[in-house]
Amino acid sequence: MKNQNRHYPVSLIHPQGETMPGRKYPLPQTKEPFRDRLIRFRKTGGLSQKDFAQAVGISPRMAAYYETETHHPPTHLLAVFAKVLGVTADQLLGIEKVKTLKQRDSRLRRLLEEVEQLPPVERKHIAKSLENSLTAWKAQHGKS
Repeated sequence: MKNQNRHYPVSLIHPQGETMPGRKYPLPQTKEPFRDRLIRFRKTGGLSQKDFAQAVGISPRMAAYYETETHHPPTHLLAVFAKVLGVTADQLLGIEKVKTLKQRDSRLRRLLEEVEQLPPVERKHIAKSLENSLTAWKAQHGKS
């Protein structure tokens, strides 16, 4: 059997005898590189690199790479990044402006995740203690 993968002359592929130019669709130019937005959103969301990597399903080393070594977003993970960070893909890419995000406390988030793992009776005691502390703080600071 003769070679099935014949190499055709370029003139048969493209009438003018030249190769087709690759098309590039650049992302919008923004003042803030992708990696800086990623870091800002991650920190605002109260996530460490390790927590972010775990939530996305990548290694901490890859999370560090996306924040330091590359200017380009990983397209196959863009939707996951956006969901974990609580922003849209357009916001993450810098296409759409981001309204003010609430700063979250990663320490508090980790503590609450630990509390969620406790038995229901223990969770109830901790919740009651938190409610009492918040009520006392509000009374002291004149908040309702």
